[in-house]
Amino acid sequence: MPSPVGRRFASVIFDCDSTLTSIEGIEVLAVHHRDEVARLTEAAMRGEVPLEEVYARRLAMIRPTRDAVTALGARYVETLVVDARDVVAALAGEGIAVRIVSGGLRPPVLALARALGIPDDDVAAVDIAFDERGAYAGFDASSPLARTGGKGATLEAWSDSLARPAMFVGDGATDLEARPFVDAFVAFAGVVERPAVIAAADVVLRAPSLAPVLALALGGEPPASAQYLDLFHRGLALLGASAPTLERVR
Repeated sequence: MPSPVGRRFASVIFDCDSTLTSIEGIEVLAVHHRDEVARLTEAAMRGEVPLEEVYARRLAMIRPTRDAVTALGARYVETLVVDARDVVAALAGEGIAVRIVSGGLRPPVLALARALGIPDDDVAAVDIAFDERGAYAGFDASSPLARTGGKGATLEAWSDSLARPAMFVGDGATDLEARPFVDAFVAFAGVVERPAVIAAADVVLRAPSLAPVLALALGGEPPASAQYLDLFHRGLALLGASAPTLERVR
C-alpha cells in the first residue's frame, strides 16, 4: 500500500489537552469560573490573544488546590483520546521517542505521562506551587510554556537531544508555534477543530482517534510487532486514500 507520508520519524511530540486527553485541564479546574476560563482559553488557542495575557489571570481566578490538581491528573488518564495509550506504546516499541510539551500544569501532565510510560525528563509543562495547607501559592512565571512562543522555545532547547526527523501533534495556536522547530506539524482536530491551525498544518487528523499518528510516524510501513498491526491499519484507514503526503517535510 502506498505510504501516506514521505518518511519515517524518529520522534513524536504531543500536546496534552485536547490531543492526548479529550479535556482542557484548566477548564476542569475552573468550577465556578468555567465559562470565563473557557472563553480565555479558546481565545488563546485560536491565537487571538497572547497566552501570557490569560495564563496568570486564569490561575488567579481559579486558585486550584493541591487536591484539585492531583484529581485532574486522574481525570486526564480517564479521558485519554481513543488509541492514545496503544499509539504511545507502539511508537516506543518501534524505537521512536515520545515526548509531551504542554502549557498545562506539570503535576497532572506528569500523571498522564507516567500512565503512558513516558519518562518525566521527556515532559515539559508549567510548575505550580502550594503552601503547607495545599492552597494555591503561584506558578512558575518564568516557564516559557506560560507565554507565547513557549513551545518553540522548549523544542529549541531540546534540539541537541531530540532525534530527527521529529513530528509535533497538537490542536492549538500555541502548538503551531512549534512548526519551525520540527519536521512536520500534525493538527489533531479529533476533539476540537481550529481553522487557523488546520490551515497551517502538514496533515490534519479529524477522526477522534490517534491511530493515524502511528501510520504517519512509521512512514506508512507496518510496525515490526504484530501486536500493533490492527492499530496501524486502522490508522491508515482513518487517514484515508486522499491523505496528503508531507510535501513540506524538510
